Amino acid sequence: MFSVTVRDHVMIAHSFRGELFGPAQGLHGATYVVDVTFRSRELDPNGVVIDIGAAHQALKDILGPWAYKNLDELPEFAGINTTTEFLAKAVFDRLAAGARAGLLGRPGGELAEIEVVLNESHVASAGYVGPV
Repeated sequence: MFSVTVRDHVMIAHSFRGELFGPAQGLHGATYVVDVTFRSRELDPNGVVIDIGAAHQALKDILGPWAYKNLDELPEFAGINTTTEFLAKAVFDRLAAGARAGLLGRPGGELAEIEVVLNESHVASAGYVGPV
């Protein structure tokens, strides 16, 4: 399988509900380095997996509205613990929808899967991978 990865980052604030989260129940910040890998079984006629520029722009467009925001205050996340795992799936859902709509420079049906990894630090990351 062929793959292409694009990367961006986003700085957010949020808090969590539940004793499991200990001190993270309070408002805190995070800077996520976000890696998205697009996979396909075959290269397209241009010899690529995806249009890297379009894929990177799509990622920037998804992360932009979250940048420097308290996610607890965004209506789309009302009442949700915006864990790293949850946010990885949220990024995936938006990218997969864009791929299916043909917005990434290649018909979505030609992509096998997308993997999204949010790196919290040098020691921890979480992600989501699924079919397009």
